[in-house]
Amino acid sequence: MSTPATTLSRGDAGATARIAEFTAGLDAGHVPAPAATVARQCLLDWLAVTIAGAADDTARILREEALEQGGAAQATVVGAPGRSSVLQAAMLNGTASHALDYDDVHYAMPGHPTAPVAPAVLALAERDGNSGRDVLTAFVAGVEAECRVGRYVTGEHYEKGWHATATLGTFGAAAGAARLLGLDAGATATALGIAGTQAAGLKSQFGTMCKPLHAGKAAANGLHAALLARRGFTSRPDILECAQGFGATQSESCDGDALEATGDHFFTRDTLFKYHAACYGTHSTIEAARALVARQEIDPTDIQSIEIRIRPRYLKVCAIPRPVTGLQAKFSLAMTCAMALTGVSTAAPARYDEALCALPRLTTLVERTTVTPSDEYADATSEIIVSLDNGVVYRVRGDVSRPADDLAEQGRRLREKFDALVTPALGASRASELADMAERFDELADVRALMALTRA
Repeated sequence: MSTPATTLSRGDAGATARIAEFTAGLDAGHVPAPAATVARQCLLDWLAVTIAGAADDTARILREEALEQGGAAQATVVGAPGRSSVLQAAMLNGTASHALDYDDVHYAMPGHPTAPVAPAVLALAERDGNSGRDVLTAFVAGVEAECRVGRYVTGEHYEKGWHATATLGTFGAAAGAARLLGLDAGATATALGIAGTQAAGLKSQFGTMCKPLHAGKAAANGLHAALLARRGFTSRPDILECAQGFGATQSESCDGDALEATGDHFFTRDTLFKYHAACYGTHSTIEAARALVARQEIDPTDIQSIEIRIRPRYLKVCAIPRPVTGLQAKFSLAMTCAMALTGVSTAAPARYDEALCALPRLTTLVERTTVTPSDEYADATSEIIVSLDNGVVYRVRGDVSRPADDLAEQGRRLREKFDALVTPALGASRASELADMAERFDELADVRALMALTRA
């Protein structure tokens, strides 16, 4: 059921209008310094995972099809020698950024906030010659929009089987593009309406090429919505809360009070980053396993059994019991735990392949692993119980749910990740130049020079 609009906001403004008002009215001066810092880090990380992801078969297939069709040379296609239309660039770059499942996450959605928004605003900015400061503001507007829609539709939306990166990301891309185009609150609400009727993406596609395609389609559809709204295309301005609207059809319960309570909080600051190239639902388990082997010398052949205890909803997300492909391995708690226990890198995207899934030392541990759901654990927390043949039992908890307190240290780690992913593709000198530009993103006169560095 959708929440009546009268419970959502001041006066007669509904959920959609409140989000549109917030994002359309956002100015660079309104963004707190910590949120702006994290926004720059999001874009640095996006460049890294997109450049690396452009070499993935998923991105390659889509790029070949799109470039064969052709289009106006308006925006860079990362990893290609030339440019294409803004919509094609947004779709291709959005897909590439999610192809490795190495991009940032946010539990207000829950999903990947940057993958749908950054490609939309960057493609538009490259076409129109916008400054880095304007792009950064638009990017924050998009992230804030998708997180606010996430609060409104609640976790029930994700539980029903919708991939929030795809669905809510479409709203984020629309809001970000609308802000960059300078649309007022009314036109932004229309853009959100156009976006809402296109928003789609199913969790059942996790472990296939369709999952990253979701992010690309969200970027392109959201951008298209904003471009159409600017031209006067019509839509309902209350798509979230109206009868048979997005909320009513895609969630069991919507929460206008939660949306109201967000106030002027900036969700961008709460973005979480990945340091393992797998589903974020596996990261707390990976960290627990890494902590155990750092403290104890354990011979993997002595492990009798492994129990992973985790929040029940992860059974539908990342509990593929016996993966046989690299994509499936990224969504397997058992496989990623085995990798961490045996010292196999979980950070190198190229490590996830069919050969990995056939390694005897990993498959043996996977066979000895059970995943137990428990409401005792919150999102991004878990516990592993490792039992040895000699009767010794180790219990270790993992928690990757909290945003970093030290943003400078987070920036250092992300620069290391950037260098590891981008240097092999672009070379050390070009990678360094790109990273330096990204770290001072809001000082750029326009983003064209930065995007040019990402071409093949």
